[in-house]
Amino acid sequence: AGPCAVESREQLFAAARVAKENGADMLRGGAFKPRTGPHTFQGLGFAGVELLREAKTQFGLPTVTEVMRIDQLDFVAQNVDCLQIGARNMQNFDLLKEAAKIKKPILLKRGMSATLEEFLAAAEYLVAGGNDQVILCERGIRTFERALRNTLDLAVVPYLKKVTHLPVIVDPSHAIGIRELIPVMSKASLVVGAAGVMIEMHPDPKCALCDGQQSLGPESFAKMMKDMEALKGAL
Repeated sequence: AGPCAVESREQLFAAARVAKENGADMLRGGAFKPRTGPHTFQGLGFAGVELLREAKTQFGLPTVTEVMRIDQLDFVAQNVDCLQIGARNMQNFDLLKEAAKIKKPILLKRGMSATLEEFLAAAEYLVAGGNDQVILCERGIRTFERALRNTLDLAVVPYLKKVTHLPVIVDPSHAIGIRELIPVMSKASLVVGAAGVMIEMHPDPKCALCDGQQSLGPESFAKMMKDMEALKGAL
């Protein structure tokens, strides 16, 4: 759990504190942001990665952040625990080949229009290249439906668990795009067998520079985590 984008030390540390206090396993935060429009916040870049390293030292949470280019790989790998290859780069084959050489976990997100065959083929680039520490992430696909940001394809979770040994998690935040619906879809993700969920959480979502509409605030995140823990005990 954590903010869509690392905005400042104060913002990231506040989010990390909330994540830690409520039992999150990892701290996420985007340093390099692949935004649809060029005039939106593009991230702090390498400075954001350094803040993630500081947050890990301060709060003891493993960190995950996205890489967009080959020349970012080494620096990010030296400073965070898990590298994310986002939906827009799922079929960036040169990036996949180089990321496979990094001996750290890789969180691979399904592309917005990718079939499961294409998703698994992208994962195979990483595994065949020497890195079997791959985590598959369903983050919603683009369909004709416009009421929600994307369409969350939960059926892929049990399917992927059937055909591959790789762990599968779900990112309901990007799939739904509406913060009020994130908790219930997070629970649904656990019910269908997801190994975890990736949640966007911000100390003050209304002031977020990126994806505030789908980010949980501290109170709603705390409640969701309590509900999720109770659900895990019942499954």
